[in-house]
Amino acid sequence: MSGKLYAVGIGPGKVSGMTGEAGEALDRSSCIVGYTLYVDLIREAFGEREYIATGMMKEEERCRIALKRAFEGETVSVICSGDPGVYGMAGLIFSLLPEYEGVTVKVIPGVTAATSGAALLGAPIGHDFAVISLSDRLTPWEIIEKRLRNAAGADFCIAIYNPVSHSRPEHLTKACVILSEILPGDRLCGIARNIGRKNETAELCTLKELPARQADMITTVFIGNSETKESGGRMITPRIIR
Repeated sequence: MSGKLYAVGIGPGKVSGMTGEAGEALDRSSCIVGYTLYVDLIREAFGEREYIATGMMKEEERCRIALKRAFEGETVSVICSGDPGVYGMAGLIFSLLPEYEGVTVKVIPGVTAATSGAALLGAPIGHDFAVISLSDRLTPWEIIEKRLRNAAGADFCIAIYNPVSHSRPEHLTKACVILSEILPGDRLCGIARNIGRKNETAELCTLKELPARQADMITTVFIGNSETKESGGRMITPRIIR
């Protein structure tokens, strides 16, 4: 009787930012499961079906609900912002999958904040780049520090996810201090907020100025490499390294 489970990336927030494949998977699903904010973003577009929404830190609960429904024969989608394999639910779903024998899982990719935020700013990740989350809920801060130093030392462009939250308002400032041990204070940076949603904004600043800028959990921060430059108000990282 086992059915199918889609792990769907809904992109930056608006339905028009989803891939066609993501829309098709949601159309085929009798039940859509997700974090409350994400369910609210897509509910109107996908009409009458069952929606199950849970709050923050309920990731395993959401995955188990969806897997159980698929195990019982339904076609179900678990939705994630951005891409389900980038700080998303795909890994957890596959970890739990052996408990639900026969369920077929398909990952539907989406546009992650590194690329959608970069598009707002110009082309800040035009060369090699690293993506680092400042959330230490699942990763020890010591490891995050190490990754920041290594990425800066290797002259990567860096996209920073989850820079600030109510429980850790100081993490972006701490990250800037670490990066400043290696990078100059005038290193070009970019900030993309509310990507794909109302009041989306983008601005440029220097690494020295970055700690004073407004940021939250729906902000993505970009640190340029040694070749990154500002041109016409845009943040540009060229493909060619001189």
